[in-house]
Amino acid sequence: MQPLLLLMAFLLSPKAEAGEIIGCHEAEPYSRPYMAYVRYTSSKNKYCGGFLVHEDFVLTAAHCLGSSITVTLGAHNIRVKESTQQVIPVKTPIPHPQYNNTPYANDIMLLQLEDKATLNDAVRIIGLPGRRDKIKPGMVCSVAGWGRLGVNTPGPAKLHEVELEIQRDEECTSRFIYYNKEFQICVGDPTKIQSSFKGDSGGPFVCGQKAQGIVSFGKNTGKPPRVYTRIKYFVPWIKRTMKRFNLQRPH
Repeated sequence: MQPLLLLMAFLLSPKAEAGEIIGCHEAEPYSRPYMAYVRYTSSKNKYCGGFLVHEDFVLTAAHCLGSSITVTLGAHNIRVKESTQQVIPVKTPIPHPQYNNTPYANDIMLLQLEDKATLNDAVRIIGLPGRRDKIKPGMVCSVAGWGRLGVNTPGPAKLHEVELEIQRDEECTSRFIYYNKEFQICVGDPTKIQSSFKGDSGGPFVCGQKAQGIVSFGKNTGKPPRVYTRIKYFVPWIKRTMKRFNLQRPH
């Protein structure tokens, strides 16, 4: 199974079969103008989520690294050419230098865009956590993406979203050998089968008006909780890296 874990909410009714998804819902079109659809090539064409953090930088997961990366901003239905869409090639993918794909440590990557995005109602930057920002178990935040709706169900054309609860770290340390509470967040109530899933990797975990996490990994069954990269830990690297690469860009 592929390691990508993307978004989808699925609540099973008493008579539902394991693959039937009935809990997630379509997002209001363009209500998440920071969302990015990231397509790349590895062994075959793949996609991830991402989000705009600067006019020419998208943040995503490091395990979404591939060749010929293209970002689509301002999208709701990614299978049609909407007038709001901006399709921009990636100039330089910048995975975290300490990324390790075995335990998915430091699973974060900046994508420097070839051209700056044009900001408007459908394309906007989302804020990053500040030093004093705190998130804790019990808080309910949201994830959105174009990921699969179930183990055997393909991803939808239109952006979907779901609200998920932050869990105690113990819920993930008991399930994942490499979970580290310093730079990861445990997300998704294990009693609700409501979660991100394949294709949602790299998408933002949004609390209030800020991106607090990045969809990273979990069990291939799609059952929560799952592990998200804790953005706050990486903000100094993000800012330092964007500044360095922008200084290298010809003016």
